Amino acid sequence: MCNRYRLTAKQAEVAATFGIRTPYEIDGTFPTGDIFPTGKKTPFYGAVVVQEGDDRRMERMEWGVPTQVPSKRDPATKLTKYVTNVRNLSSSFWRSMLTTPTRRCLVPVSSFSEFGSKPGEDGKKPLHWFDVPSRPVFAFAGIWRPTDRGNAYGFLTTEPNTIVSPIHPKAMPVVLHDTDYDTWLTSDWARASNLVASFPSQLMRLL
Repeated sequence: MCNRYRLTAKQAEVAATFGIRTPYEIDGTFPTGDIFPTGKKTPFYGAVVVQEGDDRRMERMEWGVPTQVPSKRDPATKLTKYVTNVRNLSSSFWRSMLTTPTRRCLVPVSSFSEFGSKPGEDGKKPLHWFDVPSRPVFAFAGIWRPTDRGNAYGFLTTEPNTIVSPIHPKAMPVVLHDTDYDTWLTSDWARASNLVASFPSQLMRLL
């Protein structure tokens, strides 16, 4: 589960990478640096790219889609959980977002992290970072929806490739090829779902 990633590029570079036309509103939060999941009391945000007609735009959203889960102490009591990673693609909770192109988004990334499975000498699991050397900015396959606190997003995960699996054998984010951005943002789910796959390990780097 990826619960920390990084975006260090400037807004103009992100806009150019994802074909966002000028003029666009200047966002003073760029570059955003390390991005963490949102919290119940303190919201945290990341930049996402959405399709709007023939154009794309960038928007600041919370990273974590809220859902209600039963309390372990009292199942009748519902608690709010913020889900950052989408793995079960057959879940009815995600289905409407996955099958609606306008509810899909691109999540700009410079690098992402995973904790190792074995603790180090200090007893803590080490944090490892990955990037795509040929692409200073790349994208996760994301989904989003409106919430009571504003728009929120998550991104898909899949089986890890051979560079990620020795460190985190459960999953890795779905990293899109830049030639697949249009497909993810505009195509029907039958076609877009083919993009849910491990990114080639030979194109990635362990930092």
